[in-house]
Amino acid sequence: MKIVVSELNWPIGNELLAAKGWEVVYDPDLWKDREKLRRELKTADALIVRNRTKVDAQLLEGEHRLKVIGRLGVGLDNIDLQTAAKKNIAVVYGKNANAASVAEYVMAAIFASVRLLREASDDVRQGGWDRKRFTGTELYGKTVGLIGVGEIGHRVAVRAKAFGMRVLGTDPIVGSYDFPIMETGIELVSFDRVVAEADFLSLHVPLTPRTRHMIDRGVLERMKTTAFLINSARGGIVNESDLDFALQNGIIAGAVLDVLEQEPPPPDHPLLQRENCIITPHIAGLTEESQVRTAAMVANEVIGELEGRVSLYRVHAGK
Repeated sequence: MKIVVSELNWPIGNELLAAKGWEVVYDPDLWKDREKLRRELKTADALIVRNRTKVDAQLLEGEHRLKVIGRLGVGLDNIDLQTAAKKNIAVVYGKNANAASVAEYVMAAIFASVRLLREASDDVRQGGWDRKRFTGTELYGKTVGLIGVGEIGHRVAVRAKAFGMRVLGTDPIVGSYDFPIMETGIELVSFDRVVAEADFLSLHVPLTPRTRHMIDRGVLERMKTTAFLINSARGGIVNESDLDFALQNGIIAGAVLDVLEQEPPPPDHPLLQRENCIITPHIAGLTEESQVRTAAMVANEVIGELEGRVSLYRVHAGK
């Protein structure tokens, strides 16, 4: 068997594959060279990717023996599931392996928005002692609004509740008696109510035609002027031009973005100029612990598929 890994993978994943006696072609920059990747895939049994390898119809066309694609993470918008299904290529992913890490990132984003520790420390190092300027805001009693109440949203709710926060959520496929609602005390309400009442609006939905640019100027204008937007899901969910307008004009207080429509952004991207916008390089799910789990999980699921076992984490084209 030959396994091609075209992006960054933690050692445990490659070691598990190599322990089977299989050939592992590991090049974390292979995604940048489409032609080289296509050549490798002609004799590959499996391909393992993150979110930068565009596994589209063009990449999958032609003669090859590819049987399975492993996704190191949960987002699937870079994989053409329809084409994979037509070619009988299984797709497996690291379901929930980084959910705790993303939830902790969201809490860190909330704290970064209201308790300016780094800024206060820098000010002190420069001779300042401006206690008034760095007066913070309590989380106790504030409202977290969740757009999407799946595994990550549920974990955010658990952590927010521990700080005495109120949690509102909206999700078209979650019911009032489902576990995330019953066991965490999330108030399941309408999308409009979540937007209007949230002090921190956190996005936890996949990027689909339905969710693309779902956060636009109209939504932003219905948020509190003191509210913060947090996006650790996918960049295309937010209309970045509308967000830039909202940040410039005081429509909302600020934003924390771990994802953008173009990653990395061009140097002249307007959001890079906004002091009330924190941007991080798609690291919400990146912790040492989550990456060990993800690498091991995806490797084991790829191994299982190649040995004839159907993975619990196989994705179907209609997902």
